[in-house]
Amino acid sequence: MLDSLRKRDPARENARPGYNPPPQSPFGSMKEALSPAAPATVAATAADATNPVEAPRPEAAKATGENTGSKLIVGPDIKLKGAEITDCDTLVVEGRVEAAMDSRAIQIAEHGVFVGTAGVDMAEIRGRFEGELTVRKQLVIRASGRISGKIRYGKVAIEEGGELSGDIAALSTTGNGSASNPGPAKLLNTR
Repeated sequence: MLDSLRKRDPARENARPGYNPPPQSPFGSMKEALSPAAPATVAATAADATNPVEAPRPEAAKATGENTGSKLIVGPDIKLKGAEITDCDTLVVEGRVEAAMDSRAIQIAEHGVFVGTAGVDMAEIRGRFEGELTVRKQLVIRASGRISGKIRYGKVAIEEGGELSGDIAALSTTGNGSASNPGPAKLLNTR
């Protein structure tokens, strides 16, 4: 009876002669691989002289340009319609999205399409955007990028071949929300 109340010790069970552990499902191994290691495990691994490993540092991730925030990727051949996207640091559109969003960044891939309203700090457009786009900091339109609708931006850079059409204005730097004289767009040298 006490055996059923005792905590299981997998290490002890694995040491039994003839014990074959049950096969792990692909989902279980994926979940294990993606789950963050416990601090004690990371510390023990880092202390192991035969396998010196340091725990990842957040500063190092930022320095290498890795995004540690939340990211939503809408893959090719995926259609997301009628959504409101919130609490997403970066939206990557490789398929088609019809939504409203307020985020830190949006990246539209060459074959990606976004239709709707978006308010972001930074945007990189290689595909198509249709609707209302407010980019508080930097809007980059690559050679294959096409944007149409009501566009407001802090700074804009357009590669040769990129298209921008509609009601276009720069955001004012005074912070009162009114648009100032947009001036010429900066063309990126792609050579």
